[in-house]
Amino acid sequence: MKRLFKKIDRKEWIYQILFLVVLFIFYSFDKDSPKIEWSKFVFFLNYVLLAFIIGYVCLPLFFYTKKYLRFFLALALIFGFAYVMEEYVLERIFFSDRRGKYVSNVFYTLLDIVPLVLTMVGFKLALDAITKQVEVEQLRSSIKESELRFLKSQINPHFLFNNLNNLYSHAIESSPKTPSIILELSSVLRYMLYDCKEDFVSLKKEIEHLKHFTALNELQIEDRGKVSFSTSAIPDNYVIAPLILMVFIENAFKHSTASQSDHIVIDIHIDIEESGVLNFKCSNSFLPNANNESLSEGIGLENVKKRLKILYPNQHDLSVAESNNVYNVNLTLYLQSNT
Repeated sequence: MKRLFKKIDRKEWIYQILFLVVLFIFYSFDKDSPKIEWSKFVFFLNYVLLAFIIGYVCLPLFFYTKKYLRFFLALALIFGFAYVMEEYVLERIFFSDRRGKYVSNVFYTLLDIVPLVLTMVGFKLALDAITKQVEVEQLRSSIKESELRFLKSQINPHFLFNNLNNLYSHAIESSPKTPSIILELSSVLRYMLYDCKEDFVSLKKEIEHLKHFTALNELQIEDRGKVSFSTSAIPDNYVIAPLILMVFIENAFKHSTASQSDHIVIDIHIDIEESGVLNFKCSNSFLPNANNESLSEGIGLENVKKRLKILYPNQHDLSVAESNNVYNVNLTLYLQSNT
């Protein structure tokens, strides 16, 4: 019994007491007799006891555990007890000279008892449903946070693996671009490790990171093609989920360089509307005879689709298509304001 009371938190006690007070007012109201009769209070307490047993014992033990047969048997016993208690005890105590002299029909007695008791039990069911909904929302939030942490953890190793291989090849060849690659890689890693731990970061910082990331990859193309990166004016009051746009840029470089030895064309443009809508466009050339099957199956693209679904539900529009040997990514994001 102590364990049962411990499970009932203070808020639930308050809600139950307030509800029972209101219910008792309606139950005891009599326009011909404004005075509350002691008998009505005792009868009402009997109903409260029945509802308490059903709501706090039978529901968790039988109903919520799907033992429905036991639950309905328990209800039958409880209402049978209620009938006996009312007809053979309470009425003979308070109405010995009137109703207590004879026993009423079971149907008419239960017709007085059952609606009131079920109203109390219904209120308990409503409280339980609200509590369960809160728990479900908390669980969903926890799962969402865990999934986001997992998805972000996938990005860093994926990025490092690709760029450390490129750095190694330049170092082996004693390329004069090695120091520049290290400097750009250092800027990118500093941002990824320290500045983007939150779910959302400053839009300006994210775009600055994208510029460093693009410059890092552009160093690998040398004179084999053309890379352009342009943006409209970047407002200060917007935030964005970090490392999402980077995936599309990384894929553009990876699959252009994998299928072409020269004439590489990569165009990146970011435009922010006054309403806070970000339009991201990234296009890259490729040769159709090369192996580009992994483009739609890689970790990066699947990762970013999942993150968009979690962080921007019904607030983004992503289209990925190829036409005339050009791969086009168009992403529209409805940004959040930090003010």
